Amino acid sequence: MWKPEHRQAARRGGMRYDSDMTNEEWALVAPLVPPARRGGRKREVNIREIINAMFYVLWTGCQWKALPKDFPPKSTVHWYLMLWNWEGTLERIHHALYVAVREQDGREASPTAAIIDSQSAKAAPKGGLCSIRKAEPVLGPA
Repeated sequence: MWKPEHRQAARRGGMRYDSDMTNEEWALVAPLVPPARRGGRKREVNIREIINAMFYVLWTGCQWKALPKDFPPKSTVHWYLMLWNWEGTLERIHHALYVAVREQDGREASPTAAIIDSQSAKAAPKGGLCSIRKAEPVLGPA
């Protein structure tokens, strides 16, 4: 449940969008971004803006075609999203930011407890009636 302190922590004044990374967050993320590939054209896109665009889509839930024009092209952002997902870069970025937020709150980097929901739906009973009918012989012409 959102409480006033949660809303205050989520408010990011002074940023262009609430989803943009702060300088401190960028300092954590920048070393995790893979360098440009050798050969071919030089990387012309601002990687921080690529990540800010990804965060914008995740934060707002907007469609890719609704990405504001001050971000890099949606096709470029989506390409990096797919590439970094495949390479594991997104998982490393998520982990670095996750650990930083937990430590900022004065908690240990990894949780020590978990909650299991006991209200989950019950599994199908074992040994119940079979839902598949048995094959019946086909009778030919008489």
